[in-house]
Amino acid sequence: MDFGRFKYEQEQKKKEARKKATNIVVKEMKFRPKIDGHDYETKMNHVRRFLTEGSKVKLTIMFRGREMAHPEFGRQLLERVATDLEDIAIVDQAPLQDGRNMTMILNPTVKPKKNTESKQLARGEKTYKNFSTLDRIEGKLPSEADVEAATAAKAKTKTKEAARKHDELDGIDLDGDADDTVSA
Repeated sequence: MDFGRFKYEQEQKKKEARKKATNIVVKEMKFRPKIDGHDYETKMNHVRRFLTEGSKVKLTIMFRGREMAHPEFGRQLLERVATDLEDIAIVDQAPLQDGRNMTMILNPTVKPKKNTESKQLARGEKTYKNFSTLDRIEGKLPSEADVEAATAAKAKTKTKEAARKHDELDGIDLDGDADDTVSA
């Protein structure tokens, strides 16, 4: 057996294994015990986005000065976050006091969205999505008109989706004046 061929096959197996491996990314979001409602909602939107992308999230409550006398406020805040996100995440590590910080780690339960290709297409990084390298070398690329038509079709479907969502929300009373509406 050719030793060079053996080494080549071993390298290919390692390369294939690296492709299939998933990188676990841990994102961190820092809170304070006396966080305002709007700031809480903004940070929660970021945490929700991180979880839907498939990243773990480390939540940190930072205590300063006399806030250390009441660590239960930080624990209540972390429990509130866990209950707000129980539909897409589970608690991987329970709240743990570490000096002036209290941390908790959330693990996503939903599969990550595969929308990175559409973002790359929007930025113009990946123009020829469904063509192999051989097609590009041989010059079998789509014309600019084909690319523009595909982009226009995608924009049209997004517009239809937005109109459908708008129609769904049309019957909802957002003012809360009606007695028969149920508050969430």
